Amino acid sequence: MRPRDGCEDADARSRGGVTIETAAPLTLTGASQILRPPQNGLTRLAGNRAGELTLEPGDLTLADGVIVGFEPDAGSVRVRCDGCAIVPGFVDAHTHLPFVGWRAEEYAMKLGGVPYEEIARAGGGIRSTARSFARATDEAVLSQSRELADEMLRHGTTTFEGKSGYGLSMDGELRALALGDALADQVLQRTVSTALLAHAVPDGLSASEWMDQVAGVVGRVVAETSARALDIFVEAIAFDHDALRRMGTLARDHGLALRTHVEQLSTMGSVPVAIGAGARSVDHLACMPVEDVAALAEADCAAVLLPGAEFIGDEHLPPARALIDAGAICVLASDLNPGTSPVTSLPLIIGLAARRYRWTIREALLAVTLNAAWVLECSDVVGSLEPGKRADVVLLDGPVEQIPYRFGHNPVAAVIVGGRPAWIRPDQAWRFASLPPAQREAGGR
Repeated sequence: MRPRDGCEDADARSRGGVTIETAAPLTLTGASQILRPPQNGLTRLAGNRAGELTLEPGDLTLADGVIVGFEPDAGSVRVRCDGCAIVPGFVDAHTHLPFVGWRAEEYAMKLGGVPYEEIARAGGGIRSTARSFARATDEAVLSQSRELADEMLRHGTTTFEGKSGYGLSMDGELRALALGDALADQVLQRTVSTALLAHAVPDGLSASEWMDQVAGVVGRVVAETSARALDIFVEAIAFDHDALRRMGTLARDHGLALRTHVEQLSTMGSVPVAIGAGARSVDHLACMPVEDVAALAEADCAAVLLPGAEFIGDEHLPPARALIDAGAICVLASDLNPGTSPVTSLPLIIGLAARRYRWTIREALLAVTLNAAWVLECSDVVGSLEPGKRADVVLLDGPVEQIPYRFGHNPVAAVIVGGRPAWIRPDQAWRFASLPPAQREAGGR
């Protein structure tokens, strides 16, 4: 069994047979902006306090895989950051990795006016990907998932969550979780695993019968995988509130967090039910009624919004501005999956949120850093630039305000994971000229 703490510190991780080890100390010098929390030690921050994040010029020193401080170190290698912004590595708190295959033909149907519910009931949607997953070899699943993780890295994601959910059998779900653990050993990012055991009702079973099987397998999930949470899709085409409450009980009894897909395609009044069941997050919320905003803002539960799925699926918009103003714990994520959000770029997600939700750049950055790390239960390790936290850092090629403004442009100049350059954009390599050649080559992946 892998460690349950998916955000554990590590000085080296294996990727494609190459060990990425702790590097020499680095000082990132002369940055125009460094994003910092209003105080150290915060585990999360209410959305209406995002304006307290600071964006001041300065330096950042990294050593032994962690952030040391904000003064230059005489013995460190210098990285020139003039004109750049430095932000924490992005945390993607909702993806469906690992998966295999795509569903472009379904998107063409949606563009023609066919609703997702109709596609799903005809055997498409989740069932289509489940069939691809069942036919594929383990290596085929891991190969595509590694490529997607690399793409995420190039857009600044240094920690991500992955879900099961395409198994649609108990053996299939355990296989998906095992492959998620294997993927964690093959990518540079830190990963957190979620068991989305109630994603769709398998053919030939009722939702209640499937939940009986889920109840019987959770013990194996805990014993055999690194999953830290259970998840459920609550919708007319999936599971109801009784199943949601039952999943909450299973999570509590087995020491797991509860994550939920709710209010995506229709308004079912699921947010109060999820809060009552002990949910750590309610995800999607495109059809969430404004009347539920106050209760969510008062709860120790995050609103995980997924503007990629909303845009691709032409869904409604959640009450995102109201959630921020009410002081909810707000998070943005990619919802990377083959059907409703084939999106790997959190900068793109930030751009969508800024325009469609009317969020400020500080609000959006908080939602992909500290608050996203809180959802994954690792904001004590990642999610903000503080001494002692892991040195996962993103160097942007301009001020943070350009992320939503230059929509579609990848603003990431370089990504540092655990204190070592993991990716350097070729046109930005000159900034790293002082690095030893081996480190420059590793960063040029």
